[in-house]
Amino acid sequence: MTHPALACALSLLLILPGCGAQPTPAMLGATRTEVARGGHDYVVFQKGRRVEIIRLGYVRPGEHQAVRATMIDLIPEVTGCRLRETSLTGDSGEMRAIVSCPKR
Repeated sequence: MTHPALACALSLLLILPGCGAQPTPAMLGATRTEVARGGHDYVVFQKGRRVEIIRLGYVRPGEHQAVRATMIDLIPEVTGCRLRETSLTGDSGEMRAIVSCPKR
């Protein structure tokens, strides 16, 4: 017999991988761009001046620094805007930042 809380947790673990990368609530309605670089997949969300980038999949030990650098490089590449580096938060799994975009 399985404990109800354990059964619930296991069910959640089976459901979540199918959800894919989802933005934080503040980024709902953001433009979504999927990018592959260096054997890893990323999703970049942009809403106005705010950006969120999420790495998908597994990263082996020792790869985190390179993945983080790739994520930082992808922000201006995908958005066409300049990254405000002092606003950058997060790690090799998920980052958030503010960008300065040229007026169009």
